[in-house]
Amino acid sequence: MLPRDLQPEQFAAYPPQARQLAVAHIDLFRQLPISFLPSMLRQVIEYDDKFPAERQSIDAELGVLSRLSSSDLLQRFQAFANLSIPSKLENYDWVNHPAQFVEQQSAYLWSTHQLDNFRKAATEYGEQLQAALPPVQLPARRLGIAIVGQGVEASSTPLFRNLRPHGTFFNQVIPQNGLAQLFDAVTARAKSFPSPYAHWVVEGGALPATRAPGVTCVSYDGLEPVRSALLNFIQGQIQRPGMGPEELRTRLAELTPADLGISSTSDQVLSRFQVKVLTEGSGTQIFSTTFAQWTAREALRRAQALTLLVHFTPRQRQLPMNEMLSNAVPHPTLDPAGSLVDADMGAYYNWINQQRLPGAQDSAFIAWFEGHAQAVVIAPTLPRGVVSTSAMTLTQLVQLALA
Repeated sequence: MLPRDLQPEQFAAYPPQARQLAVAHIDLFRQLPISFLPSMLRQVIEYDDKFPAERQSIDAELGVLSRLSSSDLLQRFQAFANLSIPSKLENYDWVNHPAQFVEQQSAYLWSTHQLDNFRKAATEYGEQLQAALPPVQLPARRLGIAIVGQGVEASSTPLFRNLRPHGTFFNQVIPQNGLAQLFDAVTARAKSFPSPYAHWVVEGGALPATRAPGVTCVSYDGLEPVRSALLNFIQGQIQRPGMGPEELRTRLAELTPADLGISSTSDQVLSRFQVKVLTEGSGTQIFSTTFAQWTAREALRRAQALTLLVHFTPRQRQLPMNEMLSNAVPHPTLDPAGSLVDADMGAYYNWINQQRLPGAQDSAFIAWFEGHAQAVVIAPTLPRGVVSTSAMTLTQLVQLALA
């Protein structure tokens, strides 16, 4: 089947909002090439489980394309239409399984030396789309916070070397109650600028007993039952005859929150997000530092968090992979020093990912060595590559970053 043959009833299996969206734009979909449309449907079919920022992005893209004439659409997608797609893929159920279609299409384009042409077409399309979209207006400066080094008495190497050239390094930070002050800053931001999934706390350990309203909280310890269920599932799958990495990846992509023991009464958008973090991220199931870094990355990329605090805690020591995946060690030995190295680099990655979002030129970022006097603050109002010996509390650093 080709896009021109689409009928409304073919979207019957989509979730309610996704189905409504697809049927409303079926005339547009009929004009798009098969080499492109399943990539769009891959986003549409998950519409009900996406964050507000993602839904707005899909709505905006469809709005831009819907305003184009048929001749403009033909010209815009000519590079995609020029790609050769085999009848086997045309006859695939790409409406209900767009993600699987995209994977098979990628393999085919690679095998037929068309992948470079596809990438070129996709890049040009993305640039044209961005040029047509209105600029994003943020209610406040975006703020990222990374807390590293829990349980480490002293760092054997200078911290924040990748971040220091971009901001001011403070070496006289007053550490008392610093963690609470940073959590309070997130709470205050959520109160001042309320919006669903705009303010996040990603915890590498356990969350505080009390949670602030308006703050989306995800924790490594809190997902322990889900992680255990996932590791048990992986163990069962890899023991099956003929199970390979591609087949396992497909099985993981099909898992739902209910499959991993998450209650149906929980926040389903957040539950889906957590499942994707654990099934798509490499090592998120067994290393708290990897979990924290990947969750933060996805919260920025998908939810476009206005406020994001990431608390890195010690991960377990390296063990043979089979032993870690078996989930046979209930209380693994922790590695605070090695975790600090991971977290230091994770903080840098968090800043990079924040810089990819709208408003990057005005954004602020703070990285703090927990319990110690070292922190770096990156903000448009602060000098770069300098050292400050001023005594500052963490609250004062946040105020300085947002001034």
